[in-house]
Amino acid sequence: MRIAEIHAYHLPITLRRPIRHALAERTHSQNLIIRCQLEDGTVGWGEGVPRQYVTGECIEDAFDLFNHSQLKEQLGDRFPDFPSVIECVDRLALASKPDDLRGIHGNAARCAIELSILDAFGHYFNCPLSCLTETIPSMRSLHHSQASVQYSGAITAESRVREFISSLKMKIYGFAQCKVKVGIVGQNDPPRIKRIRSILGNRVDLRIDANASWTLDQATEQLAILCPFNITSVEQPLPHEQAKLLPSLRSRTDIPIMLDESLCSEQDGQEAIASGLCDLFNIRISKCGGFVRSLKLAILAHRYNLGYQLGCQVGETGILSAAGRHFACSVSGIRYLEGSYDRHLVREQLTHEDLTFGYGGRAPLLTGPGLGITVDQEKVKRLCTKQQRWTFH
Repeated sequence: MRIAEIHAYHLPITLRRPIRHALAERTHSQNLIIRCQLEDGTVGWGEGVPRQYVTGECIEDAFDLFNHSQLKEQLGDRFPDFPSVIECVDRLALASKPDDLRGIHGNAARCAIELSILDAFGHYFNCPLSCLTETIPSMRSLHHSQASVQYSGAITAESRVREFISSLKMKIYGFAQCKVKVGIVGQNDPPRIKRIRSILGNRVDLRIDANASWTLDQATEQLAILCPFNITSVEQPLPHEQAKLLPSLRSRTDIPIMLDESLCSEQDGQEAIASGLCDLFNIRISKCGGFVRSLKLAILAHRYNLGYQLGCQVGETGILSAAGRHFACSVSGIRYLEGSYDRHLVREQLTHEDLTFGYGGRAPLLTGPGLGITVDQEKVKRLCTKQQRWTFH
């Protein structure tokens, strides 16, 4: 079977409420949706969420990348089985930029097109994405099938009243883990964390995300103050440009350090390990260039005894939520799990299935082929502000 066409859509996704952290405040998310159609009419869907401050790409870059990436040459072969599809998307390379030394520009675009192909051929070969860890021999050490998973909650930069309500909801709805955004200008984090911990109680696993907002001295001071509140990790305390200072910060605190903005590629991961930058990886499928590349980062972390989180992008729709669910239900050792906020966060649901987590953050395995979802194509067309189509034959 061969790919017949690739169709790209730009969709502005409206959020139910403003989301604010140290690097950005947003009311919308600019998402890239990809539709892949095979010769027999089988359709697959993919999604990427570009972030300029993470991988240096915006939504407009995706269309330029596709036009200069020789997609027909890379994706025009006939695929006899699902492993051959996986090998192809693993090799997929978008047009490079001379100043992209980390090899991360276009990761969201790459993710969207990779997922659409895996979804389409997953349907054709009747294979769910959760089988990838079994299908690829080098990834079988990660395989761990689960019938359900439990997501963690998040508290962003909110008013004191909203913060109280969010904390109380986490407690009432039985979340076992919670992440709090810190480092926002005008917020006094130590009393905030104290209040949140007092509401959540001591049993909830509480971690923080600084979104690259601190200097080394600020991070040292803040983490010393916050340590008594039993913080289990701090995400991206320093900007990526200051990542070389993270070993010094690790020597000054007992709180494990997680990389996020500084972890977007396998090259980033290898550098982090070689330089002793962190204790954990935050793997996000869109940020890291797709499902297969995210699996490789989990393997890398596992090999060197680092922890890893499966994160998500604010504004993901059910397409990326489904990809995250397949990843979470088939990969062992995930320390923290984020995602499937769907109807809690975005106004428009692109999938007929509701991917939103339930009580306590619990959600079941998706058992259908490919991503295991059906996308509302009419809604995609209605929300679309720009589109482009590439035919292969």
